[in-house]
Amino acid sequence: MDVVLVPADGGEVLAGPNRIRILEDGSNTGHRIGFIEARLPPGIGGPPQHLHREHSETFYVVSGTMRFTSADQSVDVAAGGLVTAPVGAPHTFSNPDPDEWAAFICTVAPDLYIGYFREVTALQAEHGGVDEKALLKVMARYATEPYRPPGP
Repeated sequence: MDVVLVPADGGEVLAGPNRIRILEDGSNTGHRIGFIEARLPPGIGGPPQHLHREHSETFYVVSGTMRFTSADQSVDVAAGGLVTAPVGAPHTFSNPDPDEWAAFICTVAPDLYIGYFREVTALQAEHGGVDEKALLKVMARYATEPYRPPGP
């Protein structure tokens, strides 16, 4: 068979507070795109607001509600909604619902950021969490930086 299949129970599952399953790490797409499935526990915040210099992301909400923030604007997105974060757009996300998990599909194009998920998960497992200094070092390796709003 010339196509690559990831069965429903397949992929690379990363342990941590969020369930992340890497479905395509770019090795089958010439590194043009990576594809993950993720679940966020109820009421959990996401990563610090950040921006990517070399890849864009899309987030398709599969279930629950996710809150997406870009700079000083936020929007709640229900299942079936799609958010695109182009290169250079500040963004973060969270699950605002105190009772229900949220699930989403995320694409990264090109696949650069898949390695970030792996590294952060390894740091969490090794140290029981990730301090800000270590996180910033990992982000920098993947052309990502924290968002700093413009000064007055």
